Amino acid sequence: SIALGMEAIQKGFQVTFVTMGELLSLLKTEEFTRKAQVQLNRIRASDLVIIDDLMYMAMDQREATLFFHLINHLYERSSIILTSNKSPDQWGELLGDEGVAMAILDRILHRAEVVHMNEASYRMKHRQSMFVSESVQN
Repeated sequence: SIALGMEAIQKGFQVTFVTMGELLSLLKTEEFTRKAQVQLNRIRASDLVIIDDLMYMAMDQREATLFFHLINHLYERSSIILTSNKSPDQWGELLGDEGVAMAILDRILHRAEVVHMNEASYRMKHRQSMFVSESVQN
């Protein structure tokens, strides 16, 4: 996702990268802090928004609703790249509301290209030996 974002920047597009944790924090504080307002306005004005680690943890109803409103705003205005280690069929449980999950997925998956990567994390690629259990013989 970062490589695609860098390519878009080189072609003159406005790109914003944000983790899901940072995004939720901004969305929850937008009405109270100027910093969150400025950052969210930058996100809403971007040509490409990259949201990393989507659905890595459960959201409450308010967070899910705020996220839906952002996705709804970005829908057909911006390109969106999402990274997640959860499949869309798990989103309803993580959002705590199947209806909101379906509304978000409806907007995200319309005219989308889904890339499913089944590989281990590149960070873990050369660390497989850590997870091999070896028996110790006395």
